[in-house]
Amino acid sequence: MDLRTDRLILRQWRDGDREPFAAMNASPVVMEHFPARMTRSESDAFVDRMAARIDGEGWGLWALELAATGEFIGFTGLSVPSFDAHFTPTVEVGWRLPVRAWGHGYASEAARYALAYGLDELGLEEIVSFTTRTNVRSQAVMQRIGMTHDPADDFDHPNLDSSSPLREHVLYRARPTS
Repeated sequence: MDLRTDRLILRQWRDGDREPFAAMNASPVVMEHFPARMTRSESDAFVDRMAARIDGEGWGLWALELAATGEFIGFTGLSVPSFDAHFTPTVEVGWRLPVRAWGHGYASEAARYALAYGLDELGLEEIVSFTTRTNVRSQAVMQRIGMTHDPADDFDHPNLDSSSPLREHVLYRARPTS
C-alpha cells in the first residue's frame, strides 16, 4: 500500500532504488552525522531489512519518491530503535534524503505524514526522533512537524564510543493530540 502526500509517495522498496540509495549512503555530506558511510553491501542489506519490515508489519521506513516524476529521493517512515536507552522500547520517525532533495520541504512533509500515520492509524501512544546534537537540519524538521524537546531527555548514544563527537544526541517526542 502506497501512502501519498501532496507531492510525495511513501512506498515499498524496489530494486531500482538500490543504486541511488547506495550513492546517498556513500555521500560524506548526507552521512555527516553518522559514524560511517555505508558500503554498497551494507546499503543493500539495509534495503532488505526495511522491505521485510514493511512486508511483515505493513509499516516501516518507506522508500520516498516524487509523485510528479517518480524519482526516488530517499526514505521516511517509522522504525524501532535496536539499542537500550531511557526511552526504549519505542517507535522512531526518521528520514534520509540526498542533498539534491534538501531545502524543498520534502523531509518535513513526509515525516509529518509518517508521524500522523503512526499516531492516528497505528494508534501509537508516542513516537520519538533523535539525532546528534550538531544535526541542526534534522532538529529543524523535528520542530516543524510539531515534536517537542526536553533537554532532560537528551542522551549519549550507547552504540557510540565516549570519544565520538557524535555521541551526544537530542531526543524529540510526539504524542496524539486528542
